[in-house]
This record gives sequence, C-alpha cells and structure tokens, in this order.
Amino acid sequence: MSSGSGQTGAGAPPEKRELRLGIIPLSDCAPLVVAREMGFFAEQGLDVTITREASWANVRDKVQLGALDGAQMLGPMPLAGTLGVVSPRKPMVTALTLNLNGNAVTVSRRLYERLCHTDPEAMARRPITAHALRRVIEADRRQGAGPLTFATVFPVSGHTYQLRYWLASAGIDPDRDVRLIVIPPQFVAANLEEGRIDGFCAGEPWNGFAVARGVGCSLISSYEIWNNGPEKVFAVTEDWAQRHPATHRAVLRALLHACRWLDADGANRRSAARLLARPEYVGVDEDVLAATLGGEFRDGIAARPRRIPDFTVFSRYAANFPWRSHGLWFAMQMERWGQLDMDAAVDEAVARTYRPDLYREAAADLGLPAPQADWKEEGVHAGGWQLETATAPIPMGADRFFDGAHFDPKDPAACLRGPGVGADGV
Repeated sequence: MSSGSGQTGAGAPPEKRELRLGIIPLSDCAPLVVAREMGFFAEQGLDVTITREASWANVRDKVQLGALDGAQMLGPMPLAGTLGVVSPRKPMVTALTLNLNGNAVTVSRRLYERLCHTDPEAMARRPITAHALRRVIEADRRQGAGPLTFATVFPVSGHTYQLRYWLASAGIDPDRDVRLIVIPPQFVAANLEEGRIDGFCAGEPWNGFAVARGVGCSLISSYEIWNNGPEKVFAVTEDWAQRHPATHRAVLRALLHACRWLDADGANRRSAARLLARPEYVGVDEDVLAATLGGEFRDGIAARPRRIPDFTVFSRYAANFPWRSHGLWFAMQMERWGQLDMDAAVDEAVARTYRPDLYREAAADLGLPAPQADWKEEGVHAGGWQLETATAPIPMGADRFFDGAHFDPKDPAACLRGPGVGADGV
C-alpha cells in the first residue's frame, strides 16, 4: 500500500469532499475512527466528520434520509433496506466489509451459576452450547415462571441471527421459549446489571465491559459460532453511490488502508484502543477495549483471558471483500425467522446491494489482491487455506460453524432444512 498521498491510481477527484459518516460506539467502528484520526481520509482528499449515533435505527434513518453520507452498519442492514425488511424500502449498497467476528453471548452471573448447577458437563465443554440453558428454561416452565429475556442490538443483525442460531441448535425456540428484545449495544451491560435482561448478544467492548463490572459471563464468541463470519459493513444508499462514484471509491480506499493498518501489528491495535476510548467515539476504558482488540477474550469464566487471535479481524482473510454469499446467508436467516417472504426476489436484491465490482476497483487502486469470484461456500474449512481464485493468492482463515453446518450458495435453502428450531417451531 502506498504510504504517500494515497492518491495513486485514484482517478477522478471526489465529487464531494466534506462527509458525515455515522458510527455506533463499538470496537469495530475502529476502521472509520482510524481513517479519520490517522489521516487516511485526508490522504484521499476527504474531510470527514465522524458522528456517534444513538442506535442502529438512527443510523439507518439518517443514511436513508441523507443526514449522513454513509455509516458503519450491521452486516444485514443494507440488504434489509433494499428488501424493505423492518425498514422502509430504500436500495442500499455495501462495497466493503469492515470486520469479521467481534460479538459474544453474555449472561448474568446469576444465570451462569444456574446453568453450571443444572448441567455442569455441558457448561464445561467448548464451545459452550445452549443445552444447559434449555434445561433451565424447561425447569422454569414447570414451575410456572416467565421466560428469560435476552437482548440483541437490532432485529436484522448478525447478533440476532447468531443468538437465534445458537439457541435453536439446542432445541430452544427463540420466538416461544425466551423473550427477545432490542437494546442499543452501549446499554446492554447496564440493563444486565439492573436485572432487566438475563443475557444479550452484542459486540465488543460491551461483553468485556459487563465482565469487568462483575455482572456478566460470556458463554460463547461469535468466532466460535461461525469462524470468521461477517460482521459490520460500510454502507451508503444506492442513489448516493451513483451520484458520488469517485467519492465512494475514495472512502473505500481510506477504509481499506485503515483496516490493513489495524491488522498490521498489535501496537496498532493498542493505539486504536486509545483512540476509541475517547468519549466522542466509544468512551470505555482503554484496557477493556485493548483486550479483545488484542485477541484476549475476558469471559468472566476462566481465571485468565482466553486467547482468540481472530476475535476481531479487520483485514486478513479477504475480510473486506463484500461476498454475495454472505448476503445470501443473511437473506436465508431473514426467511428462517419470518422476516422475509420466501417469494422475495432475494438474488436480485443481493446482487444490487453487495458490490464486489466496486471493491475490486478500490483494491486495484491500492495494488491489493482481490477475489475473482463473488460467492464462496461456508463451513468447509477447519483451518487456514489459500484462495487461488483471486488476482493473487490470498491466505484465508477457518469458516466452520460450531454445529458442523455447511452453507452452499448454490443451494441456500438447505440451511432452512437443517437441524434445529425454525420460525415455525419445528
């Protein structure tokens, strides 16, 4: 990557130089913050203001209405906008994934103790399944107690689908056996501490924050649920991308630079934690942010942090490529959980939303290798492998699901026929 102006191969100058980009206070907003604070946006001729937003719904609405030029978004959110799922129908575009992994399922200490008492064998195995939770739910039902309450951060989010997937794999119906609510991520730990919820699935640093306060235990990371599954993306409306192609391309170059910087070495991650700790970004103690950014997962269970080097991946493993197969997987989750009509024009929406062509242009500007295919299978690699169908070979990471599932984009509906509970309760 060029260490100079960053303009090499950039083509036309940006149509719009002053931009407002939204974030939610999470560790994985780091690429936008780093691009702003380390001057990567400025190298591309952009004057960017980063705005901390209150909720994912707020981010979506401001981008769709034009109050923000673009934003960090949940992986499924742009596709949901294009399809009109839990939002007004507004075609959106993502040409860059910001990170892989980064979430966890955390429960209150009280519930964790119940789980260990109910099924110590299940709780001692890694990765931790929801089988002990199922036994607790069944015991509560026999005693006439109300359902446990779990929070996710938005109805269409990796967190929601990860939590539902984890629950359903143990035979727990997320729509009948527990109560699911939505809480912005920066408030989940406080709600857990105050007893309003029994658990949540959210991104860092809020799992680590709950553990540091002694109120939560993190049972399983999203990396363990799906090795190197997609998490946040950078998104704009389709109309904005069409009106500002050079600006969009410049933003993508700056973010690619930031993501590579974040994955370059541990010292950069620590520097990022220092930036994110500032109140205008995440506003959490630097040590809490640095832990999982550095691959140390403090779960409140083990005496020492567990080493998960890929807890959050910003660049390696072709992390930034907008795989259309990821969009299709999200669409299948929307169908599975009753958010999307089975007859929806999913393939067309995925192709319209996920723009690997735009990614390849930005990557070429920076001399970076890019995948040549738009789709890939998931759940087939237990360890590292090499992507040969690229402009240059790309080292890739594991992509296994914790239950051994396989997702083939040529037969996407197969994931709806697999084991576990679906929206219809069977």
